[in-house]
Amino acid sequence: MKFFFDFFPVILFFVAYKATDIYWATAVAIAATVLQIGYVLVRGRKVTGMQWASLVIIGLFGGATLLLRDETFIKWKPTVLYWLAGVVFLGALAFKQNLVKAVMSEGGLDLPEAVWTKLCVAWGIFFLFKGTLNLWVAHTFDTETWVNFKLFGGMGLMIAFVLAQAMWLSKYMPEEPPKGAAPVKGEGE
Repeated sequence: MKFFFDFFPVILFFVAYKATDIYWATAVAIAATVLQIGYVLVRGRKVTGMQWASLVIIGLFGGATLLLRDETFIKWKPTVLYWLAGVVFLGALAFKQNLVKAVMSEGGLDLPEAVWTKLCVAWGIFFLFKGTLNLWVAHTFDTETWVNFKLFGGMGLMIAFVLAQAMWLSKYMPEEPPKGAAPVKGEGE
């Protein structure tokens, strides 16, 4: 559910674009991002740094799109956000901070340090790649294709990356005996 909550502004942007034009869609994306953060705050939850960054970036780039009537700015918005995320993931490693480990280990995931580092590097590179790909699509194809890519391509890439990551991490997960199975000799004694 969190996945779709995170994509809420993108989905509304897509729907608004299909119903109207890029400028209305941009206004809807700005409003949806404000509502999304407002919802998090009203629920008494912490707004993540990435959510705040997204609000600032959509405000700046979306605002420039609306004020200057130039869709180039909104097309740059995902790239700036993705590149920022990639630089933050990779840059934090330089300061001995692993942001992926900080988030994922809260759920009880215990991995060797080298695996955490590879995972953080993979996320950093993934976001840098995704930002670059967004620019290529935005400047190679028409706006209609870019809007479709923004929703379906962006979401598809994220799902594929998370699934590949889960498959890679599965080899590090402890194997649990089936429920009701007798413990192996030496276990639980």
